[in-house]
Amino acid sequence: MSNWVEHVKYNLANIPGWRTNRKIVVIESDDWGSIRMPSKKTYDTLIKLGIRVDELSYNKYDTLASESDLSALFDVLCSVKDKNGNHAKLTANTIVANPDFEKIRDSGYLSYHYEPFVETLKKYPKHTGSFELWKQGMEAKIFQPQFHGREHLNVIRWMKALQNNVGHVRLAFDLGMFDLSTGLGRTENSFMEALDLDDITELDFQKKYISEGLQMFEDIFGFRSSTFIAPCYIWSNELNETLFQNGVKAFQGSWYQFEPTVNKQKKLVKRFHYIGQKNKFGQYYLARNAVFEPSEIKNDNWSKEVISKLDMAFRNKKPGIIQSHRLNFIGYIDQNNSKKNLESFASVLKSIVKKWPDVEFFSSDELVDVISK
Repeated sequence: MSNWVEHVKYNLANIPGWRTNRKIVVIESDDWGSIRMPSKKTYDTLIKLGIRVDELSYNKYDTLASESDLSALFDVLCSVKDKNGNHAKLTANTIVANPDFEKIRDSGYLSYHYEPFVETLKKYPKHTGSFELWKQGMEAKIFQPQFHGREHLNVIRWMKALQNNVGHVRLAFDLGMFDLSTGLGRTENSFMEALDLDDITELDFQKKYISEGLQMFEDIFGFRSSTFIAPCYIWSNELNETLFQNGVKAFQGSWYQFEPTVNKQKKLVKRFHYIGQKNKFGQYYLARNAVFEPSEIKNDNWSKEVISKLDMAFRNKKPGIIQSHRLNFIGYIDQNNSKKNLESFASVLKSIVKKWPDVEFFSSDELVDVISK
């Protein structure tokens, strides 16, 4: 029954919006550039302290991508070609900055400071050459950065917690982290929801966060990001104009945006979006209609799962947009994680080109260009 309901849900969600006869596949991957678990040593320390970071896959596996992580991923992307001779490509949704822990500590937790992620990479032992690989992936057209946020961090909430020494926040800080979630729900130890709101006055800070982040993106990569994916799919529509003014033409996401409210309940309002939908600023919405998340979800046959979802999309004349977070491709903490996931990912890609020889691999910004024309 549950499979039948899911099948109906996917088909209904794929019906409205922009349509095409082309077999377009986009792979959207979030969290590139952001810190998470610094090392296996840090992970083991937290476990010994009784903090169950092993209960959340992001804290078990996710961290900045090392040189070997990127090389292995690029090998898989280059293992297939579409009908135009292009390799598979990953839209690498990038967080462009991380907290500067040393400067924040020096301020007595009174002022916030950040650094570009390319500087953070230099502080990790197997990452000093990582950004050169980013550039090689971009030149090869298999790795296309787009904007995910300045930090994957609710700065205002985190700084208040640091100042008041809430929960495990200072323990995490001393280990070079800002989040010790043991689940995906909001707790006193979770700060990942960068654009959630506790007070309406925080919108001014968020507009600055977006403007500075998009400028940093352009400074780092040499081009503007034309798409944006909000951390945790949470953002207020009050930010759309700021995003538009800074060059964002489209939103990546799931079928739902979670818009924060600042009334007494502080609920997140679910807003349905579909591929090709436009808002009052002429910005488009993309909606992910397939998932490859082996680090989070147990599935013995990911090829069958992804092919099934893409088939539904193509039958409804929609592009196939596959969600796959960075943690699936990271082996720096647990090498077996990336090894088995990349084997599965390679199988998925080969299944796609075998079933649809006329497939075309696009990045998210390329898809938006096609939709807008």
